Amino acid sequence: MRIDIVSLFPEFVEQCAGFGVTGRARERGLLSLHGWNPRDHADGNYRKVDDRTFGGGPGMVMLVEPLRRCLQAMRADDPRPAHVAYLTPQGRRLDQARVRELAALPRLALLCGRYEGIDERLVQAEVDEEISLGDYVLSGGELAAAVVVDAVARLQEGALNDAGSAEQDSFEDGLLDCPHFSHPVEHAYGTVPEVLRSGNHAAIARWRRQQALVRTWQRRPDLLQGRVLSAADRRLLDEGLQPPATDPVA
Repeated sequence: MRIDIVSLFPEFVEQCAGFGVTGRARERGLLSLHGWNPRDHADGNYRKVDDRTFGGGPGMVMLVEPLRRCLQAMRADDPRPAHVAYLTPQGRRLDQARVRELAALPRLALLCGRYEGIDERLVQAEVDEEISLGDYVLSGGELAAAVVVDAVARLQEGALNDAGSAEQDSFEDGLLDCPHFSHPVEHAYGTVPEVLRSGNHAAIARWRRQQALVRTWQRRPDLLQGRVLSAADRRLLDEGLQPPATDPVA
């Protein structure tokens, strides 16, 4: 997969993508990253890329022409069509389902805004979709782009040493992930649940499913709204929400 980063600071995303799973995906040739700076396509000695907003008000707006030329050069660098996503608070909130769809694309271009954003005419003419990470504002789209790159990279086949890791991630089946434990078994902070040490794979799978259901109900009930649980999942959730049994008082 190829990802193009259109940004005034493409090296920021490049550095973020040099570590961990994303770095390994690039080393294995599963993902290539290419940076494009609109300033390289601007006119004049100052390479101006922004100007005041029409209608008055604070802040500057990124200009159409440097971005148009930059995107034109980006598209010409590879014959494959690039799906252009603009990182902006006005976009559709990113979720795991959309990440899977983006990860299946042969080529993705991430357009990073700055200042008050990008001239709307460029957005209407060149952008295929707008993506938001959440209901808050960042100084620019570079952090959001780095998040998208990381989320997409880990879904490339062969990026994870154990492909099953991605299948167990939060949101992959619409639920949050279950708790995880490692050594030692006994610690001042607590003990690893006995079921995870039992070797009974069916019981472990049941426990993990129940924990995922309970955790989702407690922390992100919105994820369960409108979802029809199977009879088995409903029983697991009901059992998991029951208060723990206590010894009778002597």
